Amino acid sequence: MNPRRSFLKSSVVLASALSLPAMARTAKAAPGERTLRLYNTHTGESLRSVFWAEGRFLPESLTDINKLLRDHRSNSVAEIDPQLLVLLNRVSTQLGRDPVLHVISGYRSPETNQMLAEASDGVARHSMHLEGKAIDIRMPGQSLSHVHKAALNARGGGVGYYPDSQFVHLDTGRLRRW
Repeated sequence: MNPRRSFLKSSVVLASALSLPAMARTAKAAPGERTLRLYNTHTGESLRSVFWAEGRFLPESLTDINKLLRDHRSNSVAEIDPQLLVLLNRVSTQLGRDPVLHVISGYRSPETNQMLAEASDGVARHSMHLEGKAIDIRMPGQSLSHVHKAALNARGGGVGYYPDSQFVHLDTGRLRRW
């Protein structure tokens, strides 16, 4: 192959790799990096993302995570508290090697939260989901009680246990449990 054709072929490969979304580029975490694997049970979307590297949060990864954790009812995207991601990383690390966390609820718009609060006594009117500081999860292959125990051990904020609904709530508020 001539040198010009070889250069063009390598340029196309490099350009293709650089054009991949952040979630595809950040698939493998190196030492000191923090990663999450999330699956949104309502939208069917999933991602594996390194969200922290070289001492900082990665903006492209945060954008991808914000989108995945959006309010699926209104399609509203909000900024998720980066400390919630750190907390999720601590919990997932206790649950195994690179586990997939199933997300039941991430961010909630005010309209969605009001609708849910009117339909159930278990939804707070001033939920931390409204601020992007709470998430409801479960993990296939792990008992819900094991996920609950890992969340309590992470000591990152509030932890709610909902065995009838099959999820554990985590938030970055003060330490408390219910």
